[in-house]
Amino acid sequence: MNKDGNRIIMLLGLAGFIVMADNWVVSPILPAIAQNLTIDISRAGLLISAYMIPFGIFQIIFGPLADRYGKKQVITFAMIMFTIATGLCALGSSLTSLAIFRALTGVFAASVMPISLALIGDMFPVQERQGAIGTFMGISFLGQGLSMAIGGTIAYFLNWRGVFGVYAILAIIPTLLILKNYKLLPSEKHPDSKLFAPYAKLLGTSRSLFTYIIVLLEGIFIIGSFSYAGAYIAQTYGFNYLYIGLIMTAFGIMSVIGGRMSGKLAAKMGARKVLSLGLVSAAVGDIIIYLYGDVLGMLILGIALLGLGFIFTHSTLLTRATEFAQKARGAAMSLVAFFFMGGGGIGTAIGGRVIAAVGLSNLFLINGIALIVTLLLSFVMIRDHVVEPNESLEEIGNL
Repeated sequence: MNKDGNRIIMLLGLAGFIVMADNWVVSPILPAIAQNLTIDISRAGLLISAYMIPFGIFQIIFGPLADRYGKKQVITFAMIMFTIATGLCALGSSLTSLAIFRALTGVFAASVMPISLALIGDMFPVQERQGAIGTFMGISFLGQGLSMAIGGTIAYFLNWRGVFGVYAILAIIPTLLILKNYKLLPSEKHPDSKLFAPYAKLLGTSRSLFTYIIVLLEGIFIIGSFSYAGAYIAQTYGFNYLYIGLIMTAFGIMSVIGGRMSGKLAAKMGARKVLSLGLVSAAVGDIIIYLYGDVLGMLILGIALLGLGFIFTHSTLLTRATEFAQKARGAAMSLVAFFFMGGGGIGTAIGGRVIAAVGLSNLFLINGIALIVTLLLSFVMIRDHVVEPNESLEEIGNL
Protein backbone atom coordinates (compact mmCIF):
# COMPACT_ATOMS: atom_id res chain seq x y z
CA MET A 1 0.00 0.00 0.00
CA ASN A 2 1.61 3.30 -1.12
CA LYS A 3 1.77 6.57 0.78
CA ASP A 4 -1.22 8.11 -1.04
CA GLY A 5 -3.22 4.93 -0.46
CA ASN A 6 -2.49 5.02 3.27
CA ARG A 7 -3.52 8.67 3.41
CA ILE A 8 -6.85 7.96 1.69
CA ILE A 9 -7.57 5.01 4.01
CA MET A 10 -6.88 7.19 7.06
CA LEU A 11 -9.12 10.06 5.94
CA LEU A 12 -11.94 7.72 4.90
CA GLY A 13 -11.48 5.85 8.18
CA LEU A 14 -11.73 9.14 10.10
CA ALA A 15 -14.99 9.95 8.28
CA GLY A 16 -16.25 6.46 9.15
CA PHE A 17 -15.15 6.93 12.78
CA ILE A 18 -17.20 10.13 13.13
CA VAL A 19 -20.26 8.66 11.41
CA MET A 20 -20.24 5.42 13.42
CA ALA A 21 -19.72 7.33 16.67
CA ASP A 22 -22.63 9.61 15.76
CA ASN A 23 -24.72 6.53 14.96
CA TRP A 24 -24.82 5.47 18.64
CA VAL A 25 -24.36 8.75 20.47
CA VAL A 26 -28.02 9.47 21.30
CA SER A 27 -28.46 6.38 23.52
CA PRO A 28 -26.43 7.60 26.54
CA ILE A 29 -27.77 11.17 26.35
CA LEU A 30 -31.44 10.26 25.73
CA PRO A 31 -32.49 10.80 29.38
CA ALA A 32 -30.87 14.25 29.38
CA ILE A 33 -32.66 15.19 26.14
CA ALA A 34 -36.01 13.97 27.52
CA GLN A 35 -35.53 16.00 30.72
CA ASN A 36 -34.46 19.15 28.89
CA LEU A 37 -37.35 19.01 26.41
CA THR A 38 -39.78 17.94 29.17
CA ILE A 39 -40.97 14.82 27.35
CA ASP A 40 -41.30 11.17 28.33
CA ILE A 41 -38.32 8.90 27.64
CA SER A 42 -40.57 6.75 25.44
CA ARG A 43 -41.29 9.76 23.21
CA ALA A 44 -37.63 10.73 23.17
CA GLY A 45 -36.89 7.27 21.76
CA LEU A 46 -38.33 8.59 18.48
CA LEU A 47 -34.97 10.30 17.94
CA ILE A 48 -33.25 6.93 17.52
CA SER A 49 -35.82 5.79 14.96
CA ALA A 50 -35.69 9.17 13.20
CA TYR A 51 -31.99 8.58 12.56
CA MET A 52 -31.92 4.83 11.91
CA ILE A 53 -34.77 4.61 9.37
CA PRO A 54 -33.31 7.08 6.82
CA PHE A 55 -29.83 5.77 7.60
CA GLY A 56 -30.96 2.29 6.54
CA ILE A 57 -33.00 3.34 3.51
CA PHE A 58 -30.38 5.66 2.03
CA GLN A 59 -27.70 2.96 2.19
CA ILE A 60 -29.19 1.58 -1.04
CA ILE A 61 -29.64 5.00 -2.66
CA PHE A 62 -26.21 6.57 -2.30
CA GLY A 63 -24.34 3.71 -4.00
CA PRO A 64 -26.12 4.04 -7.36
CA LEU A 65 -25.94 7.84 -7.08
CA ALA A 66 -22.17 7.56 -6.62
CA ASP A 67 -21.88 5.21 -9.62
CA ARG A 68 -23.76 7.71 -11.79
CA TYR A 69 -22.42 11.06 -10.58
CA GLY A 70 -18.99 10.10 -9.19
CA LYS A 71 -18.02 8.66 -5.82
CA LYS A 72 -15.80 11.48 -4.64
CA GLN A 73 -18.33 14.11 -5.71
CA VAL A 74 -21.18 12.45 -3.79
CA ILE A 75 -19.23 11.64 -0.60
CA THR A 76 -17.80 15.17 -0.44
CA PHE A 77 -21.28 16.72 -0.71
CA ALA A 78 -22.68 14.22 1.81
CA MET A 79 -19.94 14.91 4.39
CA ILE A 80 -20.55 18.66 4.13
CA MET A 81 -24.27 18.12 4.69
CA PHE A 82 -23.64 15.61 7.50
CA THR A 83 -21.52 18.18 9.32
CA ILE A 84 -24.19 20.87 8.95
CA ALA A 85 -27.01 18.52 10.04
CA THR A 86 -25.06 17.39 13.10
CA GLY A 87 -24.50 21.01 14.11
CA LEU A 88 -28.22 21.75 13.66
CA CYS A 89 -29.03 18.99 16.17
CA ALA A 90 -27.40 21.15 18.86
CA LEU A 91 -30.00 23.84 18.09
CA GLY A 92 -33.07 21.59 18.29
CA SER A 93 -35.66 23.28 20.49
CA SER A 94 -38.40 20.65 20.35
CA LEU A 95 -38.79 16.93 19.74
CA THR A 96 -40.05 17.63 16.21
CA SER A 97 -37.18 19.89 15.17
CA LEU A 98 -34.58 17.62 16.75
CA ALA A 99 -36.11 14.56 15.03
CA ILE A 100 -35.97 16.36 11.66
CA PHE A 101 -32.31 17.28 12.18
CA ARG A 102 -31.46 13.70 13.27
CA ALA A 103 -33.25 12.35 10.19
CA LEU A 104 -31.15 14.62 7.95
CA THR A 105 -28.02 13.46 9.75
CA GLY A 106 -29.01 9.84 9.13
CA VAL A 107 -29.63 10.49 5.43
CA PHE A 108 -26.15 11.89 4.77
CA ALA A 109 -24.37 9.55 7.21
CA ALA A 110 -25.67 6.66 5.08
CA SER A 111 -23.32 7.67 2.26
CA VAL A 112 -20.01 7.15 4.02
CA MET A 113 -19.77 3.36 4.37
CA PRO A 114 -20.85 2.21 0.89
CA ILE A 115 -19.06 4.96 -1.02
CA SER A 116 -15.83 4.66 1.00
CA LEU A 117 -15.77 0.91 0.42
CA ALA A 118 -16.48 1.39 -3.28
CA LEU A 119 -13.61 3.92 -3.47
CA ILE A 120 -11.30 1.41 -1.80
CA GLY A 121 -12.43 -1.19 -4.36
CA ASP A 122 -11.54 1.25 -7.16
CA MET A 123 -8.17 2.28 -5.71
CA PHE A 124 -6.63 -0.98 -4.48
CA PRO A 125 -5.85 -4.18 -6.39
CA VAL A 126 -7.57 -7.27 -5.05
CA GLN A 127 -4.45 -8.57 -3.29
CA GLU A 128 -4.25 -5.36 -1.19
CA ARG A 129 -7.97 -4.76 -0.87
CA GLN A 130 -8.78 -6.85 2.21
CA GLY A 131 -6.07 -5.18 4.27
CA ALA A 132 -7.28 -1.73 3.18
CA ILE A 133 -10.91 -2.60 3.93
CA GLY A 134 -9.97 -4.13 7.27
CA THR A 135 -8.08 -1.00 8.31
CA PHE A 136 -10.94 1.26 7.24
CA MET A 137 -13.58 -0.82 9.03
CA GLY A 138 -11.45 -1.13 12.15
CA ILE A 139 -11.04 2.63 12.47
CA SER A 140 -14.73 3.16 11.75
CA PHE A 141 -15.95 0.70 14.36
CA LEU A 142 -13.52 2.09 16.91
CA GLY A 143 -15.78 5.15 16.67
CA GLN A 144 -18.79 2.98 17.47
CA GLY A 145 -16.98 1.38 20.40
CA LEU A 146 -15.99 4.77 21.81
CA SER A 147 -19.29 6.52 21.08
CA MET A 148 -20.93 5.99 24.46
CA ALA A 149 -17.81 7.02 26.38
CA ILE A 150 -17.33 10.10 24.17
CA GLY A 151 -20.99 11.10 24.34
CA GLY A 152 -21.25 10.46 28.08
CA THR A 153 -18.07 12.40 28.83
CA ILE A 154 -19.07 15.44 26.74
CA ALA A 155 -22.58 15.46 28.21
CA TYR A 156 -21.13 15.22 31.73
CA PHE A 157 -18.86 18.25 31.30
CA LEU A 158 -21.14 20.27 28.99
CA ASN A 159 -24.68 19.10 28.14
CA TRP A 160 -26.45 17.08 25.45
CA ARG A 161 -26.31 20.02 23.02
CA GLY A 162 -22.57 20.12 23.51
CA VAL A 163 -22.32 16.51 22.27
CA PHE A 164 -23.74 17.47 18.87
CA GLY A 165 -21.69 20.65 18.78
CA VAL A 166 -18.44 18.77 19.41
CA TYR A 167 -19.36 16.10 16.87
CA ALA A 168 -20.05 18.78 14.24
CA ILE A 169 -16.61 20.29 14.90
CA LEU A 170 -14.99 16.86 14.67
CA ALA A 171 -16.83 16.15 11.41
CA ILE A 172 -15.23 19.24 9.87
CA ILE A 173 -11.81 17.52 10.04
CA PRO A 174 -12.47 14.60 7.63
CA THR A 175 -14.56 16.89 5.43
CA LEU A 176 -11.63 19.30 5.00
CA LEU A 177 -9.22 16.39 4.48
CA ILE A 178 -11.42 14.98 1.71
CA LEU A 179 -11.45 18.41 0.04
CA LYS A 180 -7.68 18.72 0.44
CA ASN A 181 -7.05 15.29 -1.09
CA TYR A 182 -9.88 15.56 -3.63
CA LYS A 183 -7.61 15.06 -6.65
CA LEU A 184 -6.27 11.76 -5.29
CA LEU A 185 -9.72 10.17 -5.25
CA PRO A 186 -11.05 8.38 -8.37
CA SER A 187 -13.64 10.41 -10.30
CA GLU A 188 -15.09 7.75 -12.61
CA LYS A 189 -18.74 8.36 -13.55
CA HIS A 190 -21.31 6.22 -15.34
CA PRO A 191 -24.07 8.71 -16.28
CA ASP A 192 -25.92 6.12 -18.35
CA SER A 193 -26.24 3.67 -15.44
CA LYS A 194 -29.74 2.93 -14.16
CA LEU A 195 -30.10 3.70 -10.48
CA PHE A 196 -31.59 0.43 -9.26
CA ALA A 197 -31.08 -2.03 -12.13
CA PRO A 198 -27.81 -3.45 -10.68
CA TYR A 199 -29.64 -4.63 -7.55
CA ALA A 200 -31.75 -7.11 -9.50
CA LYS A 201 -28.63 -8.58 -11.10
CA LEU A 202 -26.69 -8.71 -7.84
CA LEU A 203 -29.54 -10.44 -5.99
CA GLY A 204 -30.27 -12.69 -8.96
CA THR A 205 -26.79 -14.22 -9.02
CA SER A 206 -26.17 -17.00 -6.51
CA ARG A 207 -22.58 -16.00 -5.78
CA SER A 208 -23.48 -12.46 -4.73
CA LEU A 209 -26.82 -13.43 -3.15
CA PHE A 210 -25.16 -16.01 -0.89
CA THR A 211 -22.62 -13.41 0.21
CA TYR A 212 -25.38 -10.96 1.15
CA ILE A 213 -27.18 -13.68 3.13
CA ILE A 214 -24.04 -14.29 5.23
CA VAL A 215 -23.64 -10.51 5.67
CA LEU A 216 -27.24 -10.37 6.96
CA LEU A 217 -26.63 -13.20 9.43
CA GLU A 218 -23.35 -11.60 10.55
CA GLY A 219 -25.21 -8.37 11.30
CA ILE A 220 -27.98 -10.18 13.18
CA PHE A 221 -25.73 -12.19 15.47
CA ILE A 222 -22.53 -10.13 15.88
CA ILE A 223 -24.04 -6.64 16.01
CA GLY A 224 -27.03 -8.12 17.82
CA SER A 225 -24.61 -9.13 20.60
CA PHE A 226 -22.61 -5.90 20.55
CA SER A 227 -25.79 -3.82 20.86
CA TYR A 228 -26.52 -5.33 24.28
CA ALA A 229 -22.95 -5.56 25.60
CA GLY A 230 -23.31 -2.15 27.27
CA ALA A 231 -26.57 -3.18 28.92
CA TYR A 232 -24.93 -6.41 30.13
CA ILE A 233 -22.04 -4.46 31.68
CA ALA A 234 -24.44 -2.04 33.37
CA GLN A 235 -26.58 -4.90 34.73
CA THR A 236 -23.65 -7.03 35.88
CA TYR A 237 -21.31 -4.35 37.25
CA GLY A 238 -23.42 -1.21 37.64
CA PHE A 239 -20.80 0.90 35.83
CA ASN A 240 -21.62 4.35 34.41
CA TYR A 241 -21.51 5.13 30.67
CA LEU A 242 -17.90 6.30 30.79
CA TYR A 243 -16.64 2.97 32.16
CA ILE A 244 -18.99 1.02 29.90
CA GLY A 245 -17.66 2.87 26.88
CA LEU A 246 -14.06 2.26 27.90
CA ILE A 247 -14.68 -1.48 28.29
CA MET A 248 -16.43 -1.63 24.93
CA THR A 249 -13.44 -0.02 23.23
CA ALA A 250 -11.97 -3.55 23.35
CA PHE A 251 -14.28 -4.27 20.40
CA GLY A 252 -12.99 -1.26 18.45
CA ILE A 253 -9.32 -1.79 19.34
CA MET A 254 -9.40 -5.41 18.20
CA SER A 255 -11.23 -4.31 15.05
CA VAL A 256 -8.32 -1.99 14.24
CA ILE A 257 -5.69 -4.64 15.04
CA GLY A 258 -7.60 -7.35 13.17
CA GLY A 259 -8.13 -5.04 10.23
CA ARG A 260 -4.38 -4.64 9.83
CA MET A 261 -3.96 -8.42 10.03
CA SER A 262 -6.81 -9.60 7.82
CA GLY A 263 -5.22 -8.86 4.44
CA LYS A 264 -1.97 -10.62 5.33
CA LEU A 265 -3.83 -13.61 6.73
CA ALA A 266 -6.01 -13.83 3.62
CA ALA A 267 -2.89 -13.85 1.44
CA LYS A 268 -1.37 -16.70 3.49
CA MET A 269 -4.42 -18.75 4.43
CA GLY A 270 -7.01 -17.85 1.84
CA ALA A 271 -10.05 -15.62 2.38
CA ARG A 272 -12.27 -18.62 3.13
CA LYS A 273 -10.24 -19.56 6.22
CA VAL A 274 -10.17 -15.96 7.47
CA LEU A 275 -13.96 -15.87 7.21
CA SER A 276 -14.21 -19.10 9.23
CA LEU A 277 -11.74 -17.79 11.80
CA GLY A 278 -13.85 -14.64 12.16
CA LEU A 279 -17.10 -16.49 12.75
CA VAL A 280 -15.42 -18.84 15.25
CA SER A 281 -13.81 -15.92 17.13
CA ALA A 282 -17.14 -14.10 17.41
CA ALA A 283 -18.91 -17.28 18.56
CA VAL A 284 -16.25 -17.94 21.20
CA GLY A 285 -16.51 -14.30 22.35
CA ASP A 286 -20.27 -14.68 22.84
CA ILE A 287 -19.89 -17.92 24.77
CA ILE A 288 -17.15 -16.45 27.00
CA ILE A 289 -19.47 -13.56 27.90
CA TYR A 290 -22.25 -16.05 28.69
CA LEU A 291 -20.06 -18.31 30.85
CA TYR A 292 -17.60 -15.87 32.44
CA GLY A 293 -19.04 -12.38 31.91
CA ASP A 294 -19.08 -11.73 35.65
CA VAL A 295 -15.25 -11.84 35.64
CA LEU A 296 -14.12 -8.47 34.29
CA GLY A 297 -11.00 -9.73 32.52
CA MET A 298 -12.95 -12.50 30.78
CA LEU A 299 -15.70 -10.06 29.81
CA ILE A 300 -13.14 -7.79 28.14
CA LEU A 301 -11.67 -10.84 26.37
CA GLY A 302 -15.13 -11.83 25.11
CA ILE A 303 -15.83 -8.33 23.77
CA ALA A 304 -12.37 -8.22 22.17
CA LEU A 305 -13.01 -11.56 20.42
CA LEU A 306 -16.33 -10.20 19.15
CA GLY A 307 -14.42 -7.27 17.62
CA LEU A 308 -11.76 -9.53 16.10
CA GLY A 309 -14.40 -11.91 14.78
CA PHE A 310 -16.38 -9.05 13.31
CA ILE A 311 -13.48 -7.52 11.39
CA PHE A 312 -12.20 -10.86 10.02
CA THR A 313 -15.70 -11.80 8.89
CA HIS A 314 -16.79 -8.44 7.56
CA SER A 315 -13.57 -7.48 5.77
CA THR A 316 -13.61 -10.85 3.96
CA LEU A 317 -17.21 -10.45 2.86
CA LEU A 318 -16.64 -6.82 1.84
CA THR A 319 -13.58 -7.72 -0.21
CA ARG A 320 -15.61 -10.42 -1.92
CA ALA A 321 -18.39 -7.92 -2.68
CA THR A 322 -15.96 -5.43 -4.29
CA GLU A 323 -15.33 -8.08 -6.97
CA PHE A 324 -18.95 -8.34 -8.07
CA ALA A 325 -19.28 -5.39 -10.45
CA GLN A 326 -16.68 -2.83 -11.41
CA LYS A 327 -19.12 -0.41 -13.05
CA ALA A 328 -21.71 -0.81 -10.29
CA ARG A 329 -19.39 -1.13 -7.31
CA GLY A 330 -21.27 1.56 -5.42
CA ALA A 331 -24.48 -0.46 -5.72
CA ALA A 332 -22.71 -3.66 -4.68
CA MET A 333 -21.33 -2.00 -1.54
CA SER A 334 -24.65 -0.33 -0.77
CA LEU A 335 -26.28 -3.76 -0.64
CA VAL A 336 -23.61 -4.94 1.80
CA ALA A 337 -24.23 -1.90 4.02
CA PHE A 338 -27.99 -2.33 3.73
CA PHE A 339 -27.95 -6.02 4.68
CA PHE A 340 -25.39 -5.51 7.43
CA MET A 341 -27.14 -2.54 9.05
CA GLY A 342 -30.51 -4.17 8.47
CA GLY A 343 -29.20 -7.35 10.08
CA GLY A 344 -27.96 -5.32 13.03
CA GLY A 345 -31.39 -3.75 13.41
CA ILE A 346 -33.13 -7.12 13.18
CA GLY A 347 -30.67 -8.66 15.63
CA THR A 348 -31.20 -5.82 18.09
CA ALA A 349 -34.99 -6.15 17.82
CA ILE A 350 -34.91 -9.94 18.20
CA GLY A 351 -32.42 -9.56 21.04
CA GLY A 352 -34.89 -7.45 22.98
CA ARG A 353 -37.46 -10.24 22.76
CA VAL A 354 -34.92 -12.89 23.69
CA ILE A 355 -33.86 -10.88 26.74
CA ALA A 356 -37.48 -10.44 27.82
CA ALA A 357 -38.07 -14.18 27.47
CA VAL A 358 -34.89 -15.80 28.81
CA GLY A 359 -32.66 -13.04 30.23
CA LEU A 360 -29.74 -10.95 29.04
CA SER A 361 -26.88 -13.42 29.48
CA ASN A 362 -28.70 -16.14 27.51
CA LEU A 363 -28.76 -13.84 24.47
CA PHE A 364 -24.99 -14.28 24.12
CA LEU A 365 -25.27 -18.07 24.29
CA ILE A 366 -27.98 -18.11 21.62
CA ASN A 367 -26.03 -15.76 19.33
CA GLY A 368 -22.85 -17.80 19.84
CA ILE A 369 -24.62 -20.97 18.74
CA ALA A 370 -26.22 -19.12 15.82
CA LEU A 371 -22.77 -17.98 14.65
CA ILE A 372 -21.62 -21.60 14.55
CA VAL A 373 -24.67 -22.40 12.40
CA THR A 374 -23.74 -19.42 10.19
CA LEU A 375 -20.24 -20.88 9.86
CA LEU A 376 -21.70 -24.19 8.67
CA LEU A 377 -23.92 -22.36 6.18
CA SER A 378 -20.91 -20.43 4.87
CA PHE A 379 -19.18 -23.71 3.99
CA VAL A 380 -22.06 -24.45 1.64
CA MET A 381 -22.59 -20.94 0.29
CA ILE A 382 -19.12 -19.40 0.02
CA ARG A 383 -15.74 -20.49 -1.20
CA ASP A 384 -12.62 -18.70 -2.43
CA HIS A 385 -12.99 -17.15 -5.85
CA VAL A 386 -11.14 -14.33 -7.57
CA VAL A 387 -12.88 -12.34 -10.27
CA GLU A 388 -10.73 -11.51 -13.26
CA PRO A 389 -10.34 -7.78 -14.07
CA ASN A 390 -12.53 -8.09 -17.19
CA GLU A 391 -15.25 -10.19 -15.54
CA SER A 392 -18.46 -8.19 -15.60
CA LEU A 393 -21.53 -8.41 -13.46
CA GLU A 394 -23.39 -10.23 -16.19
CA GLU A 395 -20.62 -12.84 -16.51
CA ILE A 396 -20.54 -13.87 -12.86
CA GLY A 397 -22.35 -17.17 -12.72
CA ASN A 398 -23.17 -19.69 -10.04
CA LEU A 399 -20.61 -20.85 -7.49
